[in-house]
Amino acid sequence: MSGYCDTAPGHPVHGPYHDSEYGFPVTDDTVLFERLCLEVFQAGLSWLIVLKKRPALNRAFDGFQVDLVAAYGPADIERLMADPAIIRNRRKIEACIGNARRWQDVRREHGSFAAWLAAHHPQDKAEWVKLFKSRFAFMGGEVVGEFLMSIGILPGAHRPDCPVHQRIMGLNPAWMKG
Repeated sequence: MSGYCDTAPGHPVHGPYHDSEYGFPVTDDTVLFERLCLEVFQAGLSWLIVLKKRPALNRAFDGFQVDLVAAYGPADIERLMADPAIIRNRRKIEACIGNARRWQDVRREHGSFAAWLAAHHPQDKAEWVKLFKSRFAFMGGEVVGEFLMSIGILPGAHRPDCPVHQRIMGLNPAWMKG
């Protein structure tokens, strides 16, 4: 992602994400769920579009609170499909709702999604993709890889000479332990 380290710093939308979120270790279930959903919404689109729509997606999806999203029904799907402020792709919307329900299963089994991730670490990207595909919807190599890089599980979010990379290394992300 060396190009991101070249272009994101100073950019009004990419800059804050690059500098303070991308690649930093995350254990909070709501943040993790939001990040996974954002990656689902990004499939086939630019990350800039997703970041610009992020506030609206958060409003529309109740702050990505897993239990609230898991309870969504057909009326919620229609509400989301009618919201011009978000990415209105029925398959992606339905995947996020279904993934919230699967997330609840993971939470019941492991206590938290972060604990589930830790229980399966370390793995290479191909193994992670296989695992995610077995549990969640709309999971491909790009979605899973970017999600795991974005939360500090897989390396590669920043170039080694990027100042953010040094800050992340000080937080001892999972990829350094694997």
